[in-house]
Amino acid sequence: MIEARNVSKWFDGQRVLYDISAEFETGKTNLIIGQSGSGKTVFMKCLIGLLSPEEGDILYDGRMFRTMNAQEKRTLRTEIGMLFQGSALFDNETVLGNVMFPLKMFSQLSRDEQLERAHFCINRVGLSNADEKFPSEISGGMQKRVAIARAIALNPKYLFCDEPNSGLDPKTSILIDELLSDITHEYGITTIINTHDMNSVLGIGEHIVFINKGHCDWTGSDRNIFRSTNEDLNDFVFASKLFKEVKTFLKREYEAEENI
Repeated sequence: MIEARNVSKWFDGQRVLYDISAEFETGKTNLIIGQSGSGKTVFMKCLIGLLSPEEGDILYDGRMFRTMNAQEKRTLRTEIGMLFQGSALFDNETVLGNVMFPLKMFSQLSRDEQLERAHFCINRVGLSNADEKFPSEISGGMQKRVAIARAIALNPKYLFCDEPNSGLDPKTSILIDELLSDITHEYGITTIINTHDMNSVLGIGEHIVFINKGHCDWTGSDRNIFRSTNEDLNDFVFASKLFKEVKTFLKREYEAEENI
């Protein structure tokens, strides 16, 4: 589990995060949602350690990031997998080379063990025949799966995903969501996903944190989001007519289940 305790952040005298407290549960897909400029990306960077909050603390399974020494922080880095918005693959490396990169940099495995682990991860994301292809030779969805394979290469405890469905068509986005959900449950990872994609919210949002104007305004699941009375959350999630109709339908379904 990752915990944020009373996290606040300023830039040039302007406050962008206000006393945010939230928990991100192990073995679940935890989503951070909010409008552009709401502070959710700044919040995720504080969680990862890319930014230091002026107030508050981040804890990884009870370990306080602020009080860690340099060696402890290096150890934590090996426990974190990161999926970047644009995949961030090395153009001059093959699929295998990209997945091998963190193993070469941070593991103590032998060359044969690195290859075995890389092939396992590539197979796990369904790209067993793409080892020798370069990023330019595969689709955007396949590139994203390579990035996921690289992110899990070191068998991380914590997986951060920044807009994993950015630039993908709806069908491919669903496949990426399902893959991230499967991997999270299979390996018991604490997965945190920063997203604008409402299909992700309704499809895999086991634990959702809504950031609004720098505040944590709501937390809950994809199921109880339909019962929320938070107007800002409803305006954000159910902005389209289709999602409003989905909300009405599912709310009735859930209420009917409870009355059985």
